[in-house]
Amino acid sequence: QVQLVESGGGSVQAGGSLRLSCAVAGYTGSSSCMGWFRQAPGKEREGVASFFPGDGSTDYADSVKGRFTISQDSAKNRLYLQMNSLKPEDTAAYYCAADTRYGRWLCPSLSMAHYYYWGQGTQVTVSS
Repeated sequence: QVQLVESGGGSVQAGGSLRLSCAVAGYTGSSSCMGWFRQAPGKEREGVASFFPGDGSTDYADSVKGRFTISQDSAKNRLYLQMNSLKPEDTAAYYCAADTRYGRWLCPSLSMAHYYYWGQGTQVTVSS
């Protein structure tokens, strides 16, 4: 059983930065897949960034490429999402996700279907 708890959300002005953190409890291992998703009001949840710890592979949504960076501190059992140059359209609830079923075969992945474990989310609000 994997448990995920996000933190680090908040309110920031456009152009600012935030770093989201996800505390990971339970086994994940180097064959797991880790990701960040977001959901804005009235919209579907979308993949933002994904990370395969086994080889460090990453994938990002086009809308965040060059601005967001996903990383992991395995010693601290934490996953991070560094968000720079934030825009009002980045406003959403952000969710940490993990999966231990598919390994490198389906990771990195920005598809919700490829993740089994989910956190409760943390709100990010970017004002113009």
